[in-house]
Amino acid sequence: MASTLSWSPKPPIPLISQRTQFKPQNFYPLTRSLIPFDYDSDKKGFPAELSRRKQVCCVSTTKQEVGVVGKSDKGREIEYLVREFGWGVRKLYRVGEEVRMAAYVQAEAFYEPMAFSNGIFYEFFKAEMLSDLMFRMRNSASDRYACLVAESVNESTALQELVGIVDVTVQRDGDVLVHLSGAEEYLYVSGIAVLKKYRRQKVGTVLLKACDALSQQWRYNYLALRAYEDDLGARRLYSSAGYNVVSTDPFWVTWFGMRRRVLMIKQINFQD
Repeated sequence: MASTLSWSPKPPIPLISQRTQFKPQNFYPLTRSLIPFDYDSDKKGFPAELSRRKQVCCVSTTKQEVGVVGKSDKGREIEYLVREFGWGVRKLYRVGEEVRMAAYVQAEAFYEPMAFSNGIFYEFFKAEMLSDLMFRMRNSASDRYACLVAESVNESTALQELVGIVDVTVQRDGDVLVHLSGAEEYLYVSGIAVLKKYRRQKVGTVLLKACDALSQQWRYNYLALRAYEDDLGARRLYSSAGYNVVSTDPFWVTWFGMRRRVLMIKQINFQD
């Protein structure tokens, strides 16, 4: 799953002028003090056009399959968006240890080892993943960005192992909107990653179904994602989930050593 989506470290909705940088001494080990344990992104003073949309309860499974997984740092009960094939997908808890776990999943999936490296580059990469994730969570409205995580529904520990992750962001890119009839915004799916030992166990399928459930909850008709043109396995996964290819990167991108990507779109029919 690591190569299924093109990943970009840039935050989806930059709302502050300068990004908080990590100092070298903070790269390793990643200390607990780097993570804010309690904050509310809704109190950041977002523009009026980013006001919250009406939310409705929506899951792609039966009510009996949707269960409480625990309590957040504020004591609120959290429910899975989807629970299938032994996996449950929910929004990431805004607590330090779990944020680090989510960053680790992305780091393991996207890191490409360098020749003669002794592991220090991997630690830098993990720190960058953590920095990017924290930045997105701090500076995106709670109904404009969500980090969804997958875990086993059979585990009973207070802090379960995260096995997969995906980012979902509200966007309005004109290159995408030209393919969406009547839409002003859409949900962009990116950064999907699954731990190596849990691949080919339907985790990616459940993550994509959770994105569908979130689109119902936030009332967006379209989801979009990009995949590498030559990653046929990923494209089959997305096609089976209802995504269709609508455009491809121009051929000249290969002149610069880049892989061509395809843009894939899915339309959601709301269920009341």
